[in-house]
Amino acid sequence: MQPTITAFERSPDRGRGLARDMRVRWALEEVGQPYGVRLVSFAAMKAPAHRALHPFGQIPTYEQDGLALFETGAIVLHIAQSHAGLLPAEAHARSRAIMWMFAALNTLEPPIVEWGAARILEHDKPWYAQRQPMLEDRARTRLAELAQRLGEADWLDGETFSAGDLLMVTVLRRLGDASPLLQEQPSLLAYIARGEARPAYQRAFADQLAVFTASAKAG
Repeated sequence: MQPTITAFERSPDRGRGLARDMRVRWALEEVGQPYGVRLVSFAAMKAPAHRALHPFGQIPTYEQDGLALFETGAIVLHIAQSHAGLLPAEAHARSRAIMWMFAALNTLEPPIVEWGAARILEHDKPWYAQRQPMLEDRARTRLAELAQRLGEADWLDGETFSAGDLLMVTVLRRLGDASPLLQEQPSLLAYIARGEARPAYQRAFADQLAVFTASAKAG
């Protein structure tokens, strides 16, 4: 039985591949696993039926053979452990790939999201001018540390793409190509571009974009 994931009926990212279902779509495409998508409205996300799957009323969720999961890290890890292609077979390399999954979500994503959210939600607040440089420095520090570790390698653990790279690329993409923080780190821009060039990424992006395009046409 193929898995079913949930995604925004009308995504606030306007089809740019930033909604978190993109991570799950990409993982499923990488391992060649067909899947179904159930689109949910913002109202339905907060309804009891959806909260039974995701207690925090968000997307995505993942259902297959009686298993229901939420949180993209947990879902991508489940996919990677259930199929070949996203985790190395060698034990130490496998552990390092999982380590990078945690690093993407726990170390890189929080300062990136906080910096971006403040620009959108707090730009008119009296404390913004003092707080934003601090948030920017936090994000800049993490990006510089990541770039230093990546060096000239294609992927985080050398030549082999893994679930760690999948999550890290999606986290970095939240900054946007034009972000001055990313422009300071050309190696990270090239790293993102390598991820976006993968056929599985392109299929997942096209599918997510198609949902937004259809919803926009529907009015």
